[in-house]
Amino acid sequence: MSSTGSTYGDIHRYEPARESTAAAIAIVLLTIVEIVFVFMFTYGLVNGWGLSDTGNMFLGGILAVIFIDLAFILALYRKEFLPDVVIVKKRRRKWEDLYIREEDVDGTTLGGDAWEQVKRAVYPYYKR
Repeated sequence: MSSTGSTYGDIHRYEPARESTAAAIAIVLLTIVEIVFVFMFTYGLVNGWGLSDTGNMFLGGILAVIFIDLAFILALYRKEFLPDVVIVKKRRRKWEDLYIREEDVDGTTLGGDAWEQVKRAVYPYYKR
């Protein structure tokens, strides 16, 4: 579904999520595997597996598998259950709008309103 609106905030394209049952089952199974590995990591940590060299490598491997499994869960969720939405955004000139105010194009006076200059130096995106 597309719209022809070009004003700021209009939805340019909206494609609903597929929400497949196979993806939901895969996410549930991957979550169960995730819980098993988290309990195995916790058990090994409490029992001191990390005190030996091989046990420390084993705990590191389990931790890597935990994060890889979590990445697969999040990737499946994002692909299958989140809609694809493209909205119209306002175009800006990146360098000019962020750092130069219209009244400061010619430069600023040296020493004038020192507190304001300190605020600008510390927080460059200060409200205009």
